[in-house]
Amino acid sequence: MNYDGAKGWLIGDENRGLNAMFVMMNSARLDVAVQGLAQSEVAYQNAAAYAKDRLQGRSLTGVKEPGKPADPILVHPDVRRMLLEIRAFNEAARALMIWAALSLDEAHESPDGAARQAADDRLGLLTPVLKGVFTDVGFANAVKAQQILGGHGYVSEWGMEQFVRDARITMIYEGANGIQALDLVGRKLPRDGGRAVTAFLAEISDFLAQNKGESTLAPYIAPLKTVLDQLRQATVWVAENAKRNPDNAGAASTDYMHLFGLAALAFMWARMAKAVLARQAAGTSTPTLDTKLAVAKFFNERMLPQAGAHLVKLTSGAEMLMALPAELF
Repeated sequence: MNYDGAKGWLIGDENRGLNAMFVMMNSARLDVAVQGLAQSEVAYQNAAAYAKDRLQGRSLTGVKEPGKPADPILVHPDVRRMLLEIRAFNEAARALMIWAALSLDEAHESPDGAARQAADDRLGLLTPVLKGVFTDVGFANAVKAQQILGGHGYVSEWGMEQFVRDARITMIYEGANGIQALDLVGRKLPRDGGRAVTAFLAEISDFLAQNKGESTLAPYIAPLKTVLDQLRQATVWVAENAKRNPDNAGAASTDYMHLFGLAALAFMWARMAKAVLARQAAGTSTPTLDTKLAVAKFFNERMLPQAGAHLVKLTSGAEMLMALPAELF
């Protein structure tokens, strides 16, 4: 294609093209986040079906299928660990994406100006988290599902290797995930004096305050409070130490993004648990809904503690990352 001598037309305001491009880009980043979640879900569904059907070995606690030459691999704790890690992410991630979608509608359609602003702030803050975390974890979950299939997961006949390959690109396009993390700590946190992140932390705090007396909800409230405190510590650390040395923000960015993601997912699990408990109290729950409480507890006990590791790593700063001279790489 040759554009020499071609005539062009200005669309929009002069010198505002990049701003217009980012309207499109932010929408695309939400689309990619959905792709990461979708890849995680299809990988889970295939791996769960395989784990219930594949016979290999016997249960550590005794034979579960005496009429068969072996037990299904679902009896093995480590297979269940991988499946539950994928499922616990998927269910909370769907809720978080729905909340983001509702925020998008509210930002555009609410008759209340303050509500529109609050929803727009929330969506802007969540966008790099959704894109970065959902695609990082979506790929990792596709790999876990592939591991459950063993050698079958590595050949095209079963389709799992295709999910792994398809999930990998989502971490790169529409802004590689390292850029998402930098956008979060460098632009979204300080924007408007930290208005968006302050409001997000306040939403979780308000939920905790409103439900602190609910004894049945306590097992889901306590872990949420812990991760909220960790997110607050991380946010303050980044704000204070980025001023002293901008490399501190860059060094902290990916761990901060994933800590933020865990806090947001824990918030979704607490809200879902509250809804299920209300249905149980009204006698209208179902076995499928009841199962969510078990998955929520798994998330809180086996996945949410990762937040503490992210906090320790990000607060170690940039010194060790920048200490090695370039010629030694």
